[in-house]
Amino acid sequence: MAASHWIIIFMATIVVLATSISAKEYIVGDGSGWTLDFDYQAWAKDKVFMVGDTLVFNYAPGAHNVMKVDGNSFQKCLIAPVSNGTLTSGRDVIPLKTPGMKWYVCGVGKHCELRKMKLAIAVLPQTMTPAPAPSVSTSIKLEVSAIYGFLVSLFGGFLLLLA
Repeated sequence: MAASHWIIIFMATIVVLATSISAKEYIVGDGSGWTLDFDYQAWAKDKVFMVGDTLVFNYAPGAHNVMKVDGNSFQKCLIAPVSNGTLTSGRDVIPLKTPGMKWYVCGVGKHCELRKMKLAIAVLPQTMTPAPAPSVSTSIKLEVSAIYGFLVSLFGGFLLLLA
């Protein structure tokens, strides 16, 4: 009976670790950051956003901001009052906590309407199915080795607890 309790705890730990290991941080606009006249839809096109990932909006504080809006406001660049929380730090980190469509705009001046400062993404639910394997490079081999070593150590420690 006690062994089955430990197995459940072990499996729950593995699920939590697998989710946290697979989470990605996306720098919106990569090196360009959150700026004027950048095609954010092209930037997002080939990316797969999952629950647990984070978006990071980098920009000069005071020059821009980040506002989460709905689909209608996104299409028309309607900037609502600050009730939905305008982010202004210059390094705004947004965790993607739920699946579905997410819309972000810059609420400064006409940056959304005239200068393309808007981003729409689809966030998928977190799954345990593995992503397609990328081409194996040295850094990926080292990353997999480190994760494998950690999981083996964790499993070995678990087995010692059962003994």
